[in-house]
Amino acid sequence: MTEDVSLNDDYSRHSKLDMESTLIKGHIIFTGLIREIGTVKSFVGSTLSIKAKYKSELGDSIAINGACLTITKVLPDGFNVELSPESQKLLAIQNYKGEVHIEPAMMMGDRFDGHIVQGHVDCVGEVSEVKNNGNSYDIFIKLPKKFIAYIIPKGSITIDGVSLTVNEVFDDNFRLTIIPHTMKETLIRNYKKGYKVNVETDMFARYVAHIINHQHKTNGLTWDEVDNISARY
Repeated sequence: MTEDVSLNDDYSRHSKLDMESTLIKGHIIFTGLIREIGTVKSFVGSTLSIKAKYKSELGDSIAINGACLTITKVLPDGFNVELSPESQKLLAIQNYKGEVHIEPAMMMGDRFDGHIVQGHVDCVGEVSEVKNNGNSYDIFIKLPKKFIAYIIPKGSITIDGVSLTVNEVFDDNFRLTIIPHTMKETLIRNYKKGYKVNVETDMFARYVAHIINHQHKTNGLTWDEVDNISARY
């Protein structure tokens, strides 16, 4: 999912609000709608410098290729963020060059179009196949099997910060169908076999799986508890 926006108006509005405006019940979240494609100027050590139209403020949270990062320096033509050694090990770090997806944190009162994205990348996936169907593209992404449990057919998933819908789920991979508009407006247009991507599975699927797994390890889970968990989500 992508959205065309007036960058100057939207970004200046974001930059005028304080950090509390980007918090939804105490958590910084995103929607998976790419607001801009920025250009990496340099990546030295832990400092990633990005050229962008987005008018940021020091300390702002921003998703770069789906990873939530903090702006540590504001520049005339963009900003710097820091990537810890842990982040660099977890992310598809080879994609933090050239062009990158940018999404500022959501503000209270913003229109909610994608799905709830935390900016917490679960793992790196690998594109195993790209099929051109004429009016759409099927993209198959392989990832560690332990994360398949959190991927639901017709559910939501975030790939490099883009909110997408899962069409089919297999033993160790899943299929996405991408429309031409999304291919044109995002860096998904660069995907080919072997391409590495940041994957964030659905937050609610992770929470429910964790609750059920915890209950199973302790006293088991009754059907009343299953109904109670389902009602919460």
